[in-house]
Parts: sequence; structure tokens; C-alpha cells
Amino acid sequence: MKFFDPFAEIRVTRNNLPHWQQPGAAYFITFRMADSLPEEMLRGLDLERRRWLETHPAPLSPEDEAVFHRLFSGRVDQWLDDGHGSCVLRQPLLRDIVEDSLKFFHEQRYELLSYVVMPNHVHILLVLHPEWSLEKVLYTLKRRTAGVINEVLGMEGQFWQHDYFDRLIRDGDHLRNVIRYIRRNPDKACLREGEFTLWESELAKTVV
Repeated sequence: MKFFDPFAEIRVTRNNLPHWQQPGAAYFITFRMADSLPEEMLRGLDLERRRWLETHPAPLSPEDEAVFHRLFSGRVDQWLDDGHGSCVLRQPLLRDIVEDSLKFFHEQRYELLSYVVMPNHVHILLVLHPEWSLEKVLYTLKRRTAGVINEVLGMEGQFWQHDYFDRLIRDGDHLRNVIRYIRRNPDKACLREGEFTLWESELAKTVV
């Protein structure tokens, strides 16, 4: 396991959101369905986020990163847990499609530590193999699952939101906090058994 090294080179990419990467690092990732959040909720948040990032260039200090995620990704997580959108991933068959794809690339492109498939979003904790970039891994994963799910539903068009949230794991405490967050997310969203899929590696089970 490799944690974030603030003194090593950082590759910064961005779509609507900035993404900071280091080869072989561990990441906490969230991606969501395209209809999971109303546009009017996101427009104001996006403007606020852009203004904040203009005065806080990468790499962020641990303190600034905590503020960033509390102000922005934390708020989005709460909105997602409120259950906006069609939430079709409540259906076990559709969650199985996501889970099968996650496990298909396990040990090829990354090592899975933990994940939860929620009704309208997915949280993943993984260690990325050094030869793979995060954007390529997620592009393939989302394209693969979207195609199969749309076929099952008899639908066309965008299934997943184009962008995603990711956070480099800084140390052991951060790792344990993320494992606990993923584990507790269904309870936090008041989901019943059968409305989510939670998986943990043996390492994740023993770390916390």
C-alpha cells in the first residue's frame, strides 16, 4: 500500500473537477448517476468550488484538503444520500452489473479494498496499479457498466455523470476513516437490506 507523498511528483488532471494522481497510490473514489442531482443544486456549488480553488492551488495541504471535501464533496455525498433521481441501482440485478465490472478489473488494473453500490452512486476504495491512470480506469468501468445497464433497462443516453470525485489516501488514519465511511454509508442513507451492495477485502475487515 502506497499513501500520498506530498514531496513526490503529482499529476493534475481535470474535467469539471481537479484530480491529483500519483502512480500506485490508494484512492477513495465516488461516481454517480447522471440524474442523481438536480442541475440547479450543482450550479451554485460549482461556482463556489471554482472560486475556492482559484485561491487554493494544488497540491492542497492536509488542512485545506479537509476543508475542500467538507465544503464540496461532503455536501454532494449528503445530497446523494437523500435519494435524488431515479435511483435504479436499488435493483439487485443492476448493482450486480456494477459489482461484476469492479471485480473484473480487480488485480488487473487495481486492488480493491472496499466498495458500496448505493441506489444512485458508488464509493470505491482501491490501490491503483502504477501503469494505469485513474481517468482511464474509470472511463472504461463507467462505459462498460453504462452500456449493459442501458441495455437491460431498454434505455439510451448518458447513465453516469461524466466526472467523479477522488481523494488520495494520506495515511493509515485516513484509510481507516474511509473504510468506516463506506461501511456506514447505507445506514447513513437509511437504506434497507437489499437496496445496496457492500463489499470489503480481508485487509479492510482487519484494518478497522
